[in-house]
Amino acid sequence: MHFHWVKSEDIINRGGGTLIIHVYNDKDGELDNTDVLVNSDGRSYYVPAGTGVELKPGESITLWPHQYHDFDIKPGTGDVLIGEVSMSNDDNTDNRFYEELGRFPTIEEDEEPYRLLCNEYPTGKK
Repeated sequence: MHFHWVKSEDIINRGGGTLIIHVYNDKDGELDNTDVLVNSDGRSYYVPAGTGVELKPGESITLWPHQYHDFDIKPGTGDVLIGEVSMSNDDNTDNRFYEELGRFPTIEEDEEPYRLLCNEYPTGKK
């Protein structure tokens, strides 16, 4: 659960199952219980705080600064490919997490990776 101080972003369900985005307003860093403005595919409407807005493949939502959000997938609908179109931002200064997290949270590995991050490849021989 996080928001951005400055950045606005469009989140797009590019394919697969149903993406769920829970939304809240920010009130001095806390989750506000007031209704939340949703802008999705040319429609604007209000939902109760904490609502999970469902995005089917091809649908999108605009998230504004100070609008808390998180991501989930509707069970039983399959994997989801998510796209983001956003303003540029500095992750070190523009992200506000509801619960304090590091830049990269600790992961307890329970199986071998099938895709490596750029910093996980073995170093080449000299």
